[in-house]
Amino acid sequence: MYSRILVPLENSPADNTILAHVRQLAKQLGSSLVLIHVADGWVARNINELDLRESEEIKQDRAYLKDLCSGLEAEGFDADAVLAGGEPAREIAAAAEREQCDLIAMATHGHRLLADVVHGSVATALRHMTRIPILMVRADKK
Repeated sequence: MYSRILVPLENSPADNTILAHVRQLAKQLGSSLVLIHVADGWVARNINELDLRESEEIKQDRAYLKDLCSGLEAEGFDADAVLAGGEPAREIAAAAEREQCDLIAMATHGHRLLADVVHGSVATALRHMTRIPILMVRADKK
């Protein structure tokens, strides 16, 4: 059913929530995983246009993805990692198409109403940008 799952990560404790769900789903379905983190700081948004060097934050994000990917591969999963820069919802939608994923699985923070307006919602924006099914799992509030 779902052969390739895109998993947006934010390098936060919320990642543990979605990875726990995705591990079980991918194991049952034999799915491969594509981990993606979208760096959205000033350097990440302008690195190509201004020919900038990677910031320390981008280097840390790359290492984080590499470590997670290696751990999943050690568990027997087929896993790839993508580090993107820019507006998160747009980059996630583009990566899902480019990587030929048939499911996007992501953690959400459960903001409501005014909090969504103040904090924004990648999940809300993403669901308007893609026709690929999205599995949203509320992150543990620990």
